[in-house]
Amino acid sequence: MEYIIDGPADGPLFLFAHGAGADANSDFMNAIAQGLAEQGVRVARFNFPYMQQRLIDGIRRPPNRAPQLVEFFSELVRDAKQPVYIGGKSMGGRIASMVAAQNDDELNEKIKGVICLGYPFHPQAKPEKLRIDHLKDIKAPLFIAQGTRDKLGSLEDVASYELNKEINFLWLEDGDHDFKPRMKSGLTHKELIHSAIIQLNKFCIT
Repeated sequence: MEYIIDGPADGPLFLFAHGAGADANSDFMNAIAQGLAEQGVRVARFNFPYMQQRLIDGIRRPPNRAPQLVEFFSELVRDAKQPVYIGGKSMGGRIASMVAAQNDDELNEKIKGVICLGYPFHPQAKPEKLRIDHLKDIKAPLFIAQGTRDKLGSLEDVASYELNKEINFLWLEDGDHDFKPRMKSGLTHKELIHSAIIQLNKFCIT
C-alpha cells in the first residue's frame, strides 16, 4: 500500500481517505494533512482502488461499491501497527464511519476516533435519502466538521436529524461542502480550513 505521509513518526496516526471525485493529493487533502502534520499528527493519505486506477490510466470511473470500499479501508486499519484515527473528506469520511460501525472487535480495538470532513448526510438535492442510520453503531468518538451551507447536510438540515448527542460537531460559518465561504461573509477558505485543523488536532490528542 502506498501512502502519502505527513507528520512526525511518533505522532497519533490518522488514516485519511479522499472524497469521490478528487484523489489523495488534492488541494483540500494537502491543506488538511500538512496542517495537521504541523500540529504533530502523523497523516497517512491513500487512494481507493478506483482512484488509483484513474491515476494510472487517466480514465474517470465511479467509486467502487461501498462494501468494497469498506473492506479495503478495514484492511488498512487491520494492517496498521498502532491504534489509528480514521476518516476522510466527504465519501472518505462516510466510508470510515461505516468501517467503525461494523460489529468487529479487532477494528473497535484499533480505532481511536472517526473524523468526517464534510459528511455527506444525503446526496445533493435528495435530502430524503439520509445516510445516518449506521452512525449510532459507532463505538469510537466521532468528529464531524461541516460547513453551515453544505448542500449535502447544512446546519438547518442536520438540526432536524435524530443523532447521537455525543457526536463532536464543528460548524464552519458560511462554509460549503469544501469549507469555502462566500466573499460577503468576510471569512476566507484558509481561515475555515485552519479552524478545522485546530479542532482536529485537539480531537487527535485527547
